[in-house]
This record gives sequence, C-alpha cells and structure tokens, in this order.
Amino acid sequence: MEIKSLYIEPTSKTPQIDLNHITGELILSGRSIPENAAKLYENILKWVTLYSANPRQTTNLRLNLEYFNTASTIWIAKIIKVLCGIKKDEATLMIHLYFEIEEFENMEEDDLKDNLSPIIDMIGITTINLGIKIYGTDDNGKILKESMVLI
Repeated sequence: MEIKSLYIEPTSKTPQIDLNHITGELILSGRSIPENAAKLYENILKWVTLYSANPRQTTNLRLNLEYFNTASTIWIAKIIKVLCGIKKDEATLMIHLYFEIEEFENMEEDDLKDNLSPIIDMIGITTINLGIKIYGTDDNGKILKESMVLI
C-alpha cells in the first residue's frame, strides 16, 4: 500500500501537521489544544503506523509546539512509541524539541533530564537508534542554540 504525505493546516487550537513519507520529516508545529484530540490524532497515528512499516533510514520527528494539553501529550506519546518500534536495520529516529531561548538557557542538565524523562520513560526499549535534539528559539522561531542528547 502506497503512503501519501499528510498535511493539515493549523488553527487557533490545532497544530500544523506536515508528515512527509519521502523525506522522513514529521512536523507538528504550533498549539495543540484540540477539543477532541482523538479526532485530530487518530489519523496521524494511523499514518505513522503505515509509515513505520516502510520508513526512511532517518526519521525526524519535529515537535515545535508552543503549548499542548494533556490529551495531546497522550497522543504524541503513542506516535513516539510507534516510531520507536520501527524495525529497519540501522534506522534512526531523531526527536527535535523546541523551547523559547530563555527557557533553554536557564535549563540546567538536571532540568533537561527532568523535562525529557517523560519522553524517555515512555519510549522504553527501542528497536531503532534514537537521539533527542533540543533547540532554543527566539520569538520568531529562529534557532539560537541547540544541544544533542543521545539515548
């Protein structure tokens, strides 16, 4: 079954979704406070499940969310779990997280670990090479600093 890219325009309560099977770039950007998270994220989870059966060698999951609610967190966790189960030799999943520069610069190593621990705990055992990259951005989304966390 051929998979097509998925693009969903953002709204005031939902993020821009840009899932590209050709490049392996999976982007969620903006605010994620949907009234019905299942309605938004079920199709995304189905797409990610199909993609995981025949992924690119490197998959970049870019979570550039300025705000997300608990329901969105649950669905994003499900998406990450599926991606971490990719069974392709030498495949890599890079999770990219974006923070405002002030928050990024004030993060100490322990704070960083605390912020990432829900993601790391949720991932569990992976069948894929995994890295997490964090970025400090300005008000316009321009990346000012970055740091790599290897799992």
